[in-house]
Amino acid sequence: MSAGEYARLLQPLAELAAAAGRCIQETAPSDFLTRSKADQSPVTAADEASEAILREGLGRILPGVPVIAEEGVAAGELPEPGDEFFLVDPLDGTRELLAGRPEYAVNLAFVSGGVPKIGLIYAPASGILYAGAEGSAIRAVLPPGSDFDRAKAAPIRVRPRPARFVVAVSRSHPDPATDRFLATLPIERCLVMGSALKFASIAEGLADAYPRLVSLSEWDVAAGHALVVAAGGSVRTPDGEALRYGARARNFRLGGFIAWGGPPIA
Repeated sequence: MSAGEYARLLQPLAELAAAAGRCIQETAPSDFLTRSKADQSPVTAADEASEAILREGLGRILPGVPVIAEEGVAAGELPEPGDEFFLVDPLDGTRELLAGRPEYAVNLAFVSGGVPKIGLIYAPASGILYAGAEGSAIRAVLPPGSDFDRAKAAPIRVRPRPARFVVAVSRSHPDPATDRFLATLPIERCLVMGSALKFASIAEGLADAYPRLVSLSEWDVAAGHALVVAAGGSVRTPDGEALRYGARARNFRLGGFIAWGGPPIA
């Protein structure tokens, strides 16, 4: 994916994410009756309506590119990803939405050769888009359903790693393995948040690390991975290896990751 191709795709992908965000906001108030999926995570009509919009739009933007999306996989769809595919979380942070918190997002990632090349995280409640690819990451005001104006976007960058870290941690998914890792870090404070917005906090220099040392789905991570790397950070396995995406045989699951901002201050 060249810089020119990314620039060409950014506007339609951003506007698609904003359309999905508007759909969530319009659907959610009338649908707080949740159902539980096989993994006991909640799903609502807003999740499903957002996914339908994203699938249709991605089919127009890049026809023929497979779309691997959370609700489709939950329903038993396991498409062959091929070398290029999209990973979609149509409503990341359903628990936050149900609790009345604004920390939910639409996640879109374009993956090539097992590596996320483009990542968009859109926060409908605040009307903020984060996007990154090819060493360039941005933050833009984008109200739900609006057109995207690239000229109004601001570049973002990770900050150099200080002696004591600000660490982004999950509000709704604590786990013992991550807690044990956190105990080894020199932490100034924890930034408690929901959804992939924790990746955005690293990309714009508000946090220095975001660890998750449990199994989770590729669509939870891929957009944030691309964003953080584009902003100058890194996302790797807990053992320091490269993360690879498109594992159909594992139902598109990852074994955990650690996202870092910039390198330590010299």
